[in-house]
Amino acid sequence: MTANPPVNLWTSSEHAHQYLEHADSISHREEGEAALLEFIPAQAGRILDLGTGDGRLLALVKQARRVTEAVALDFSPAMLEAVGKRFANDSSVSIVTHNLDSPLPALGKFDDVISSFAIHHLVHKRKRELYAEIHGLLNPGGVFCNLEHVASPTPRLHEEFLNRIGFTVETEDPSNKLLDVETQLKWLREIGFADVDCHWKWRELALLAGRRL
Repeated sequence: MTANPPVNLWTSSEHAHQYLEHADSISHREEGEAALLEFIPAQAGRILDLGTGDGRLLALVKQARRVTEAVALDFSPAMLEAVGKRFANDSSVSIVTHNLDSPLPALGKFDDVISSFAIHHLVHKRKRELYAEIHGLLNPGGVFCNLEHVASPTPRLHEEFLNRIGFTVETEDPSNKLLDVETQLKWLREIGFADVDCHWKWRELALLAGRRL
C-alpha cells in the first residue's frame, strides 16, 4: 500500500494570502522576533532567509543590522510576489524560488541563516537533513536562528495554544508537522552546532539557535 503524501497547502495562493492577512497579529510574534535579533551580529554580512514568506523577518534584520547581501528563499507563488514587492528597490536582496522539501541549491556561504515559521511544514526526516545543510552553508562563527512553531508536550496544551491564536484542532493548518523542542535541539548539537539552546518560548512558538564553530 502506498502512503498518502504529506499535506502541504502552501502551493495555494489562497492559503498563503489567508496567512498574510493575520500574520502581523500572531500573539507574541514581535517578542520572538526581538529575541532573534539579539543573536544576529551587528555586522550580519551575507544572510539567508529560509521560507521568507513576504520578507517580514528579513526586513527587520536588515533594518537593525548591517546586512551587505541577502538571499530570500521561498516556493509559494503568493509569497514570492509579496517579497518581490517588499524588496523591489533593494538590490542587496536576491529572491530564490525553492521548495525546502528538496535539498538546498548551491547558494554559497553565509554569515547567518534565519527562518520564521517555515521549517515545521517539513516532515521530520527532512527537518534534520535541512539543519545539516544549513550547518554546511555557514561560515565559521555564523549563527542559525529559527523562530519556529513547535509541538506542545500534551494534546491539552496544543488545543489551548490553538484557541489562543484563533484556531481549533479541526481548523488548524494540516500542513503543520510539529516537533518538540528537545528533539530539535538534540539534532542541532549532533550536527555540530555550538551554543545550542531554546532562547525564547511562548507556548508553541520558540526560538531555536546555534552557532557554527
